[in-house]
Amino acid sequence: MLSTSDIAKFSPNLFAHMSSAAAVTDASFEQDVLQSDVPVLVDFWAPWCGPCRMVAPIVEEIAKEFDGQIKVFKLNTDENPNVASQYGIRSIPTLMVFKGGQKVDTVVGAVPKATLSGTISKYL
Repeated sequence: MLSTSDIAKFSPNLFAHMSSAAAVTDASFEQDVLQSDVPVLVDFWAPWCGPCRMVAPIVEEIAKEFDGQIKVFKLNTDENPNVASQYGIRSIPTLMVFKGGQKVDTVVGAVPKATLSGTISKYL
C-alpha cells in the first residue's frame, strides 16, 4: 500500500492544495512565530481530536483569506508538547494570535469562521 509521501514523490503537486497552514514545531516556533514580521495564527491540535478536525477547514479558509497579511501555522500538541505546555494549552483546538513576538489573543474550541476572522482582523 502506498503512503501519502510515496504518492507525493510521483505527483508532487497532488497535495500542494491541501494545506495553506504550515506545520510548526517546538524547534521552529521561535523563528516561525515569535520572530514573524506579520501577525501569526497558530492552531494547536492533535490528530485524535474531533473538534480539531471540524475547525481545520476553517483555519485553511482563514489562511487563504488573509494570505499576505498573516501567517498561519498548525502545531501538533502530541508531537510538540513543549510549546503547548509553555502557553498553557489545556484544551484543543486552541487558536492563538501572536504579534510582535507576543501572544495577543486566544480562541478555545471549534468556532465559526466569522469569530476567527473578527479576532484576527483586530491585529492587522
